[in-house]
Amino acid sequence: MTRATVLLCLAVAAAPVCAEPRAEKAKVASKLPLPVALEAMPAATRDALTKVMKDPTISAVSPAEEFVAQPDMYQWLLDHPDRTAGAWRKLGVAAVEIKPLKDGRFCWKDENGSELVWQNVAQGPTGRVWYAEGKVNPGPLLPTVAVTAVAVINYADTPRSTGDAVIKHQIEVFLHTDSRTANLITKMLGDGAPRMAAQGSEQLLMFFSGIAKYAHDKPEKARTLLAESGR
Repeated sequence: MTRATVLLCLAVAAAPVCAEPRAEKAKVASKLPLPVALEAMPAATRDALTKVMKDPTISAVSPAEEFVAQPDMYQWLLDHPDRTAGAWRKLGVAAVEIKPLKDGRFCWKDENGSELVWQNVAQGPTGRVWYAEGKVNPGPLLPTVAVTAVAVINYADTPRSTGDAVIKHQIEVFLHTDSRTANLITKMLGDGAPRMAAQGSEQLLMFFSGIAKYAHDKPEKARTLLAESGR
């Protein structure tokens, strides 16, 4: 797992400010259905999501991924990204640390000045919406930029006679920044930004599906793998 995998603007944090031309931005629209209609969300949530989704600096949609797992476990992992990241580390994969906050949000930060805080702001039977705010340092020689992001994840499961299910999920991410450094970073990263965003969205799906599949295939190890640190 790279760090872009576990940021909740997750999929695009590695290339946060490579903006499309303004004329193209106006055409950006959500390709995946929201699990809850915007009109049904609280006004503050609706306004925050709309600001990002209607005018994203960059957006990406992952291909759909299918895998076999227990739906309850998959949903639990979505609700506990800190434990999911911890599971990857126990498997020897260099995943970053995610910390749960007392108010139900999650936080990630690094030694380079990046910090993101996110939360689940809407949830329905077919998916959920995450909203993130923070600042990201994309890499060496690049400035830290303030970002807001939205991730829309859709999922469905088809039960099998074996008691598990085929789960299909897909994610769309939107990232917005008002940083004046956008033009500089655009020049430095060039045409690679959309590709990096697309790869990040795929990694985010694998972040959750990989552990869900492991817990399905090796249920005897799941409890230890997903236990809190120190337990």
